[in-house]
Amino acid sequence: MKALFVCLVHYTKPYEEVQTKLQEHREYLKKGYEKGILLASGPRIPKDGGIIIGAFEDKDAAFDFSCGDPFVQHNLAKYEILTFEPVLHAEMLNDFLSE
Repeated sequence: MKALFVCLVHYTKPYEEVQTKLQEHREYLKKGYEKGILLASGPRIPKDGGIIIGAFEDKDAAFDFSCGDPFVQHNLAKYEILTFEPVLHAEMLNDFLSE
């Protein structure tokens, strides 16, 4: 079974500045969904960052993914990457976790 990674995205600039790159950020994430490595993503409430859940080869691959994010490239956010093993999970995740 794959390890999962929770990427806590912490905004480093005011949300108004972050919004200027929001569309680019979402387009970047779409590529992760197309590759089959992302499971879910979205803003935290309140909107002081976001959360991305994905399955990467290892923590280095998750870090490399974060470096490609327009939010990171434009110094609007930084990632905190947490690794966990999904010992229990919904059956609907079987295919995603076994790929």
